[in-house]
Amino acid sequence: MRVLIDTNVILDVALDRQPYLSTSEQVLLFVEQGLIEGYLSASTFTDLYYLIRKARNREWALDFLTRLLTFCWIATVDQSVISQALASPMSDLEDAVQYEAAIAHQLSAIVTRNP
Repeated sequence: MRVLIDTNVILDVALDRQPYLSTSEQVLLFVEQGLIEGYLSASTFTDLYYLIRKARNREWALDFLTRLLTFCWIATVDQSVISQALASPMSDLEDAVQYEAAIAHQLSAIVTRNP
């Protein structure tokens, strides 16, 4: 199964956020073990760097993201993905970009904490 992993799931692990840490760690463990293929949108990756660096520091953020790249794939966000997201009826543009990136890469699901 190929899935897009939402920003919040990664942040739970990077920032030790409770009560979600255990579940989010399990998702990343499944990806690392090859049980599922995990993707992050390119826009998520830059958001992660900004938020992790702000909460921790630059070196910690770079180390974490470099390790993440050893077992996660990047779903590109190009003009088509952005155009589809802008035309989407979704009220949250970030969620629309995630959704359209998942569609463009033919991913089966989005792993998120959003309702």
